[in-house]
Amino acid sequence: MGSKVTYLCALNTFSLDLEPHVSVLILNYNGRNWLERFLPSALATKYSNFSVIVADNASTDDSCAWLETTYPAVRLIKLAKNYGFATGNNLAAAQIDSPYIVFLNSDVEVDSAWLAPLVKRMEAMPKLAAIQPKIRSFYEKENFEYAGAAGGFIDELGYPLCRGRMVNICERDNGQYDDFRTIFWAGGACILVRKSVIAEIGLFEGYFFAHQEEIDFCWRAQLAGYQIAVEPLSLVFHVGGGTLAQQSPRKSFLNFRNNLMMIARLYPAPQVFFLLFFRLCLDGLAGFVSLIKLNYQQTLAILQAHFAFYGQFSAIFRFRKQFRYPRRPLRELTGVYKGWFLIHFFLLNTKVFSKLPPKRLKN
Repeated sequence: MGSKVTYLCALNTFSLDLEPHVSVLILNYNGRNWLERFLPSALATKYSNFSVIVADNASTDDSCAWLETTYPAVRLIKLAKNYGFATGNNLAAAQIDSPYIVFLNSDVEVDSAWLAPLVKRMEAMPKLAAIQPKIRSFYEKENFEYAGAAGGFIDELGYPLCRGRMVNICERDNGQYDDFRTIFWAGGACILVRKSVIAEIGLFEGYFFAHQEEIDFCWRAQLAGYQIAVEPLSLVFHVGGGTLAQQSPRKSFLNFRNNLMMIARLYPAPQVFFLLFFRLCLDGLAGFVSLIKLNYQQTLAILQAHFAFYGQFSAIFRFRKQFRYPRRPLRELTGVYKGWFLIHFFLLNTKVFSKLPPKRLKN
């Protein structure tokens, strides 16, 4: 056992043995500007037993040449093509032997003491499959960031939400979510995952390419008997939209398609058929509203997402046969809003997570 060091992080002090090793994996695609800006903060992490690895999705800029020249000690994994977030991270993670892997977006700046609290919590709770820090906006440092905020939840219709973010409204971080707690999903911008869980249930679904693959992973982990958590003593700052802008039709396509895929893969039968029918109707309504607002690209993205989803029925059925863990309704899992949170958001004007009825939030 190594000697002990002490790190002061946000609200508390931790004493941590200089074990275990953690690999911080940064996936890059034409992101030299992000690497140049944010890689130094990752390398300056105050945790003695870690390494930073960059996996490159066949960038066409000078990312790799710049990295090899500027940071020759950083391990570089060169992938054959742009596999997207999901498969790119899968292929890179398969080449890493550390007991813990952090999947860190290239557009994330980390607090110097961000890593120790995450590892300490994982070491103390063997059934934790994954954990995230608090994720704030890089440009609005006191506000939560869209992709994960202070921990991800989901409602019974399969719509994701976060502590600190409802739909597209992000709250200011006033310490209202400074409690450690288990959640439904951890944000993929910065998520620490136990390697043994990856070996047991797999990592990200490659077909997703990007967006909501981390929710699918966390859902599978819960069905396999694990927990997901947020550690507020760890803090990072995310630019967001570093690869796809928030209002990008491509992002809308991926979110609508992947959310339907996730439900079809993991929700129990026969209820899954009723849920999917209802969700398809709601998606159609969203497309109609976009059409009325003359947002033709959004309407087209939703239509394309539906047809892409229909084209994956055979793959969905194969997965459902192969997945060996019993499926359970969402309301039986942790981090679920029991009901439809969009009713509160759109009809009851509830724009803040903490104002949702506590009795509807399953711990």
